[in-house]
Amino acid sequence: MEADKSNISKLLKTAKGQIEGILRMIEEDRYCIDISNQIMATQAVLKKANLEVLSAHCKSCVAGASTPAQKEEKVDEIIALLSKLAK
Repeated sequence: MEADKSNISKLLKTAKGQIEGILRMIEEDRYCIDISNQIMATQAVLKKANLEVLSAHCKSCVAGASTPAQKEEKVDEIIALLSKLAK
């Protein structure tokens, strides 16, 4: 993977901390809206990390494919992934 691993790791550690906080909030019977807000914040961090990974994939794996068939395969993988994200 050619992505900025330190940035992705930082984002994922942030999400991990947020998830641990959400679990504490649930155990403490905190207000539902506050919990939901924290879940959405965690989703935003995970989306940002995913974008970093996908960006690196496009810049290295797709751009570095040596044949048109390999490039098409890589593009098809991205399209399939985007289809999942759009659901």
